[in-house]
Amino acid sequence: MHAHPDDESSKGAATLARYVREGVEVLVCTCTGGERGDILNPAMDRPGVLENMAEIRRKEMAEAAAILGVGHRWLGFVDSGLPGEGEPLPEGCFAVQDLEVAARPLVAAVREFRPHVIITYDETGGYPHPDHIMTHRVSVEAFEAAGDPERHPGTGEPWRPLKLYYSVSFTREWFTAINEGLLARGLESPLADEITDDWFEGMPQLATTTRVTCDDYFEIRDRAIKAHATQIDPEGPWFSTPRDVEREIWPTEEYHLARSHVETTLPETDLFAGIRGDQTVTG
Repeated sequence: MHAHPDDESSKGAATLARYVREGVEVLVCTCTGGERGDILNPAMDRPGVLENMAEIRRKEMAEAAAILGVGHRWLGFVDSGLPGEGEPLPEGCFAVQDLEVAARPLVAAVREFRPHVIITYDETGGYPHPDHIMTHRVSVEAFEAAGDPERHPGTGEPWRPLKLYYSVSFTREWFTAINEGLLARGLESPLADEITDDWFEGMPQLATTTRVTCDDYFEIRDRAIKAHATQIDPEGPWFSTPRDVEREIWPTEEYHLARSHVETTLPETDLFAGIRGDQTVTG
């Protein structure tokens, strides 16, 4: 579950690529079209791009999904943007929807796709964007409601997912390890002047329950995020760490197990711990 196109490639993409290539069926649901996104790649700051942002981002999303090997579904809501302090949210945008309305397309997707595992954001959204916070709310609603035949009638046969995870990304520990690892190798760190207590203030402090080794899929992750050409500068800090160094320092992506209907032992190394058997696994 993601708020905007590009989120699926910047958060947990190597995990998705790994599971797809192990035979797991993976569906990415994107709540909004990213219509209010800015142009974050200077090379894409060209006439007509901003005016056609919705169409461009749909094409970028299709390319990224193909690179990752995932299925994809738009849930059909409009990007809320990131208003300044005290500014109202745009009328009709995703973040102002009634929860029942906002969750209904996701409940339908869950009942059709029948996933065993759902991944979303924690209560903070990972960062305080209104669409990320709303994505958390609708994900929890769908996880809890999809298996109940009394809720969201007309959206398909009930299906109860077994595990709900929150993505744990860009933590203090990750930034610190990458920074110190680069400096220890005599390499320049783009984070050296950034890592301060103030910089980390307000970051979510989720306990990591599950570490998925996925360093063999960092190259696929990078190709997927580069497909979102309006949103990522290939010359920017995202790609400044040599990938062989990143593999040595931090070869995993992290998750927090928020709900589970199966027994599992923590810590985990597999999102499907407690589930895997003879059945086809989806997530």
